[in-house]
Amino acid sequence: MLNDVDLILVMTVNPGFGGQKFIAETLEKIKKIKAMIGDRPIDLEVDGGIIPETAALAVAAGANALVAGSAIYRGGSEAAYRSNIDLIRSSIHKGS
Repeated sequence: MLNDVDLILVMTVNPGFGGQKFIAETLEKIKKIKAMIGDRPIDLEVDGGIIPETAALAVAAGANALVAGSAIYRGGSEAAYRSNIDLIRSSIHKGS
């Protein structure tokens, strides 16, 4: 089936509402799926609990696409949103 998909989504919270804490046990699942993907052109996306710390962990485990909601929209202004995104990006670059 892997040859027929272009994206795999791993939920790292229980679906239903925003602002939940990242489930650390999903990191092992991300690693296993990344190994299964191998060199296929498949994006591995992670959704849930993404903050600077967990973003770096998810990328280190093999994710190459992140979905962040609550962590970005804190602060209520465009400047705050930009800062929040920059924090997530910089955490990923520190970890690589």
